[in-house]
Amino acid sequence: MEVSDLPTVNAILNGLACSLLIAGLAFIRKGREGAHKSAMVAAFACSVAFLASYLYYHAHAGRISFRGEGFARSAYLILLGSHTILAALVPFMAIRTLWLGFADRRSSHRRWARWTFPIWVYVSITGVLIYLVLYHFTDSARLAGRG
Repeated sequence: MEVSDLPTVNAILNGLACSLLIAGLAFIRKGREGAHKSAMVAAFACSVAFLASYLYYHAHAGRISFRGEGFARSAYLILLGSHTILAALVPFMAIRTLWLGFADRRSSHRRWARWTFPIWVYVSITGVLIYLVLYHFTDSARLAGRG
């Protein structure tokens, strides 16, 4: 695998984490606690793998900039800004929420999960969107030799 393949790997990991989060929510709503726990741990593992891959990629390949202008650039920067701020919170929130679940502190776990879940899903979805915009939907992909 080449370093240039990692953005695609990262998008796949984000998409998989999102899918597992949604499955975990569906499982707990059906009372399937074991399946819920497995899905949420797997989502966390995908997010950890994503973070390691993301950091490795940017340490070795630098960054790619959005080349759009006008409204498209403003929309992208708003998306990127909200994604980045919330992505910085997710590891702490996810660890706390998982810990409360493992400690069987259900009331606190549910309270934290009400905030953690939508933020984590948003970060996962916007991570995939940012990948698509940078590597497939703009001139940035062509300029990086990936289009």
